[in-house]
Amino acid sequence: MYFSKKILLKKTFTFLIFIFFVLSCSNKHQKKTFIEDLNSKKAESFLGKNKDSAFYYFNKVTTSTKDSLQIAQSYSSMAAIQTDEGDYFGSQESLLTSLKFLNEKKSEDFFCLSSNYNELGLNSRNLKNYKAALSYYNLALKFAEDYRMRLSILNDMAAVYRDDKHYVKALKSYHDIIASKISDQIMYARILTNMSFTKWLYNSNYNAAPELLKALNIRIKENDLWGQNSSYAHLSDYYAIKQPQSALLYALKMYNVSKNLKSPDDQREALQKLIKLSSPEETKMYFETYQKLDDSIQTARNTAKNQFALIRYDAEKNKVDNLNLQKDNSEKKYQITTQRIIILSTFLLVIAGSVIVMLWSKKRKQRIELEAKNTIRENQLKTSKKVHDVVANGLYRVMAEIENQSNLDKERVLDKLEYMYEKSRDISYEELQFTEENFHEKITELLKSFATETTKVVFVGNTIDLWENLNAQAKYEIGHILQELMVNMKKHSGAKNVVVRFEQLNNHIHIHYTDDGIGISTEKRFKNGLTNTGNRIKSIHGAITFDTIAEKGLKILISFPIC
Repeated sequence: MYFSKKILLKKTFTFLIFIFFVLSCSNKHQKKTFIEDLNSKKAESFLGKNKDSAFYYFNKVTTSTKDSLQIAQSYSSMAAIQTDEGDYFGSQESLLTSLKFLNEKKSEDFFCLSSNYNELGLNSRNLKNYKAALSYYNLALKFAEDYRMRLSILNDMAAVYRDDKHYVKALKSYHDIIASKISDQIMYARILTNMSFTKWLYNSNYNAAPELLKALNIRIKENDLWGQNSSYAHLSDYYAIKQPQSALLYALKMYNVSKNLKSPDDQREALQKLIKLSSPEETKMYFETYQKLDDSIQTARNTAKNQFALIRYDAEKNKVDNLNLQKDNSEKKYQITTQRIIILSTFLLVIAGSVIVMLWSKKRKQRIELEAKNTIRENQLKTSKKVHDVVANGLYRVMAEIENQSNLDKERVLDKLEYMYEKSRDISYEELQFTEENFHEKITELLKSFATETTKVVFVGNTIDLWENLNAQAKYEIGHILQELMVNMKKHSGAKNVVVRFEQLNNHIHIHYTDDGIGISTEKRFKNGLTNTGNRIKSIHGAITFDTIAEKGLKILISFPIC
């Protein structure tokens, strides 16, 4: 009960150590290239000052250099920033991306490999996946060549055993570390604190005070404020039952040190201790402070997560733009070659004119037959689309509203069901009826209706100006396209986070859809409702692009002109 928050106690300290290691890796082997790279220098300058800016420039490094080690280091630094902001899943994604640029057979990559696996262990520990954490820490040890790094990893492994209540294994690990004759006093104090506190957790009658105070004195002598912060937390927990006044004193010291360190997480933990240990009057004051701080932390972290996502989305967009530019250049070269071929072919066509006329007539006849077949098929698709949109997706949206809304408007639901009933009675003769007023509000209502306690839906750029010049037909199709995407997400993806971003560029509207669900396989991409989606996009002269990667969710880009 006393150490449930210890996982986050030194998160900022771990973040700084991790940044030191990954930067050391780059500085050690690629120093000249790293210093000469402007984006890298800017990213380093923002560390500890502005995490959003540091993340932005580290992300730019990944596209501005071809050096695999430098790219891996940048993704590692981005992961450390995400971990510090509580974005553990985003951090894991960045670390796994970093590992793709490293070679386990190259000794110059060992430092970065060890740092990455160590950070993956920390993230797994924060998520209480202790088995995975131990696996990653063992991999980190495999590549760790630095003595201090190895001690830090062994300490973290022992902490995982302790968090998982395997106290005997944890104590054995701590004893092995202590027995190795640690020369670094700060590291020695850290191990001594953790070992004595674990002994007390294992045996509540154990007198841990002498060792805890010894470690505290070392940390005071070494001016190790992060270490002092940890010692005060452990001492407050240790004295909480036996000597509440002593526990209160150490909680106050922890609070003051954490404010000097500007560590919101440690301030919040110290306030929790003060609330339990203080008098009723002081408890109320501390509780109010705790509430404000907790709200501030949650707001800042949610903002940071969204910001990190937007930075990554913009970077992906730039990559796509670069690829399109390369594609345009290739197409221009192809056009020049084609023109030369046409000039040569013209001479041959004059000689074989009669044959060409005959072939043209035959192809014209085939084209007319094909157009007739396509007309029949389009009529069939229109009827199919109406059935799918009005009945299937309409019913599913009503089901979603019933499931997710606690205060249900029964009359409103009955009106929707009656509307679908009337439409389905004579659906083949139904004319398009669409009201384009307040279209942005309809889109907002549509997207919000799919948000639940387990699925977060975030959207940006849905403004009244965005849709102002779009015709009614296009708005009608876009509304059903978005509804189809959200229905498929709800039915199949298992996504916890959905981001929809709207933007207007060069007389086109772009809709970026992203979720962290299971993705969608190629063979299933154009079945049922998604087939209708493709037809709708074509009807407004637009395009849809799927970008699906295993275990990384689904990304879709929808683009269409403003008519």
